[in-house]
Amino acid sequence: MPVMPATHPIDYGFLDWILAFLPILSVLILMLRFRWGGAEAGAVGWIVALVVAALRFGAGWSLLGYAQLKGLMLTLYVLFIIWTALLFFRVTDDAGAVSAIGAGLPRLTPDRGMQALLLGWVFSSFLQGMGGFGVPVAVTAPLLVGLGFPAVAAIVIPSVGAAWAVTFGSLGLSFFALIGATGLPGEVLAPWTAAMLGLACLACGAATLWTAGGGRTLRAGLVPLILIWITMAGVQYAVVTHGLFSIGSTMGGLIGLAVGVAYARWQGVRLQRTVEPVDHPPSSMPLGWALAPYGLLVAIVLIAQIPPIGDSLDWLTIRAHFPELATARGWVTPAGEGRSISIFGHAGSLLVYASVAAFVLFKARGRYQSGALGRIARGVSKRAIKSSLGTAAMVGMAATMEHAGMIYLLADGIAKITGPAFPLVSPFIGVMGAFMTGSNTNSNVVFANLQQQVAALLGISPLIILAAQTAGGAIGSVFSPAKVIVGCSTVAADEAPVLKGVMRNGMLIVAVLAIATTAAVYLIK
Repeated sequence: MPVMPATHPIDYGFLDWILAFLPILSVLILMLRFRWGGAEAGAVGWIVALVVAALRFGAGWSLLGYAQLKGLMLTLYVLFIIWTALLFFRVTDDAGAVSAIGAGLPRLTPDRGMQALLLGWVFSSFLQGMGGFGVPVAVTAPLLVGLGFPAVAAIVIPSVGAAWAVTFGSLGLSFFALIGATGLPGEVLAPWTAAMLGLACLACGAATLWTAGGGRTLRAGLVPLILIWITMAGVQYAVVTHGLFSIGSTMGGLIGLAVGVAYARWQGVRLQRTVEPVDHPPSSMPLGWALAPYGLLVAIVLIAQIPPIGDSLDWLTIRAHFPELATARGWVTPAGEGRSISIFGHAGSLLVYASVAAFVLFKARGRYQSGALGRIARGVSKRAIKSSLGTAAMVGMAATMEHAGMIYLLADGIAKITGPAFPLVSPFIGVMGAFMTGSNTNSNVVFANLQQQVAALLGISPLIILAAQTAGGAIGSVFSPAKVIVGCSTVAADEAPVLKGVMRNGMLIVAVLAIATTAAVYLIK
């Protein structure tokens, strides 16, 4: 983390604080007022950060250049996961595996609350673990409409239901961004993050039942809600605290799915009418074959954790050492390494191996129609390019602000204004970042270091605050305007009531997280 030399205190004024906030304010205004996309608004914020850093905070060309190189390494680290997570999803989706799983679940029970839990909470969480990027809503909302749910509820249910799984979803993308932004080991961050998200998991499940049918449905579904919650939250905690960050949400959703299906069968009731898969021809794929690619992925990740194998995969790693950097006003960034990238052992590499294995498996079984490789490639690029540009811009902006001392200045101002009440505010900062960028990953890139520094200034646990940051960002990402638009494109629904429904549920969940954060900070020393 950058530090101020004790012998040269920096005299910052109110104008400095306003200018330090200007890049973030620019992004907020452009996205919320003028409806710009994250890539365009992020690019403007990046430029503003460069100009302010150079003209007001004394960042020279050398410092700015090194800051961009550091940002580039973090960008490549994150983008590698974005592209390969989408690749894995497209490989399985084009073979009909996702539809085969989704189409079988509604047949298990006619109970409205149980259908909402299985599809909108458990299955969408599993999909969030594997792909994210709007996939849970795109897949499950049409299935819920087919079961008779109103269009608005069909979008709100999976949007809120999968929110808890965002941080360790998309193969751990947001969590890896949290690691990169803070410089803290994942093993240190994981326990509190998983605990905070476990609480969010229960709240998301309750919100799913409430949206499906109000208080009566919530009360009737308490038993499966608690049972599945303990399973999903417990499995995710166990997985990520053993270093398997990239499959935390996936394993939680997968085991939760097994428990939910078993509970529905135990009830002894089956849905009489069937629901055909949406956007795919009817699939005869057995459930075991549909789940096979995910089993392959889990096996590959576990094998990569074996020390001799993991060490051999890391034989080719990109590293860069950066010198000590200082602004003309005395802000110093110590010398050190940037984010390293293991070419063959990176989480993205493991996704590539799993994608190739899944493609070969389904190809041998004749699950692909002609032109599958082209469809897969187009599907990946269509979703990844825009999010990649937005991520690159946000990382560049954050790296510039960090090296110029602007993030420290913002942190110092927030610490002085909020004081002991800061833990109540912390999750909402994560929400703001995700709401304005549409991404928990970008929220962590922009605000994680700021939250870390505020916690240090106030003398409270940075691990709890960072868990609140990414948990708030996970919830906030699902009611960002960009995500709502994507959700409404899958079924015929007006965006305004969807946004209202998702935001109402989301803000209640974040309020619960804020109270839990405050209790944890001041009761657990």
